Amino acid sequence: QVQLMESGGGLVQPGGSLRLSCAGSGIRFNIYTMGWYRQAPGNQRELVATITMSGNTNYADSVKGRFTISRDNAKNTVYLQMNSLESDDTAVYYCNARKWPTPDYWGQGTQVTVSS
Repeated sequence: QVQLMESGGGLVQPGGSLRLSCAGSGIRFNIYTMGWYRQAPGNQRELVATITMSGNTNYADSVKGRFTISRDNAKNTVYLQMNSLESDDTAVYYCNARKWPTPDYWGQGTQVTVSS
């Protein structure tokens, strides 16, 4: 059974930092492109960042220079370091595992709230 388990969300003040983690099980983690997506109330789910099995990264323009995605294949874990957080970053953050042509796997999500 495939599981993606996110952790690290919470309440943070504007300008603060959080580090999200996503631990995968039941898949050959190292051959998947891993990603973080987010969904704010009333909005569609949107891409935040992805990292390929070879370590190539891609970021949404809105988070470039502030967020960093990384992975530790030995721990089957992908991370999202979020710095200089803004109120617009408030959302549920979801972990994603992708390997074409199989269906995507998703975690259950972790809430990030940026507020003073």
